[in-house]
Amino acid sequence: MELAYKLDSYGKPAWIALTVLGFMAWWPLGLAILAFTIGSGRMFCGSRRGFGRWNGEGIEAFRNAFGGRRGFSSSGNSAFDEYREDTLRRLEEEQKEFKGFLDRLRQAKDKAEFDQFMADRRNRPAPTPPTDGAN
Repeated sequence: MELAYKLDSYGKPAWIALTVLGFMAWWPLGLAILAFTIGSGRMFCGSRRGFGRWNGEGIEAFRNAFGGRRGFSSSGNSAFDEYREDTLRRLEEEQKEFKGFLDRLRQAKDKAEFDQFMADRRNRPAPTPPTDGAN
């Protein structure tokens, strides 16, 4: 792991160079290095807990990597910049509301399935006692 710390001190270009050299030496080695760099989050494609881009973590890392919260520089037109910020803020609010709606929908579905299970269980006929085989 000392090699990893050394390469981290040089940054992402060192990891890219190591990956290319790995592919040149032996393609499975290059593939292993590539998988390690992506899986460990060194290439902004994942996080240390797995692939965080599905949770929005990757989007935040992308935004932060490209200069600020939004990642956009000024276009020179203040009216457009204001419109863009307002639109992005509105879309983020709608996204949060939609996620909340999906959570409530999942909870309602789970509750309905559980209620159906309990109703089926209550309405199940009582088991009959075993009879003796002496006929």
